[in-house]
Amino acid sequence: MTNPKTDTDSARDLVFVRRFNAPCDLVFRAWTDPKALAQWSGPHGFKAVGDQLEVWPGGRHRACLIAPDGEEHWVGGKYLEVEPPHRLVFTHAWEIGTGETSPETVVTITLKESDGGTEMTFRQSGFESASSLKGHEGGWSQSFERLGAFLGAESEGPDHE
Repeated sequence: MTNPKTDTDSARDLVFVRRFNAPCDLVFRAWTDPKALAQWSGPHGFKAVGDQLEVWPGGRHRACLIAPDGEEHWVGGKYLEVEPPHRLVFTHAWEIGTGETSPETVVTITLKESDGGTEMTFRQSGFESASSLKGHEGGWSQSFERLGAFLGAESEGPDHE
């Protein structure tokens, strides 16, 4: 498995392109099935626990990433587009206090068939700061390593747009 690079643009977008030796249906299901998502979501050593996963336009998602030290990190948002098995668009915001959330970003996942597998393009847009983007870059990178292992497939380039 390669460790992909990322690409950013002036609008503070985070972009990963990963190829999995698994069909689009399986990769899409890894993003939309609560049991599957819990198996790979989050950085190494974290446990993901889903609270809500309504995969339809306007549906909500909410989950907790539990750090190795037990600290809980809640994240949620709303699905904007759901086009099985090729496209998901949803908002993403961390819960940072009673009723408060971090600035919202938008995640777009595009899946296309590629040489018998799937090319996944992941874009997270609208970061308020470079430090927030950098933090998400590390977390998503590790999550995608876990996704590759979950799919039971080697992942490979292209590494970035």
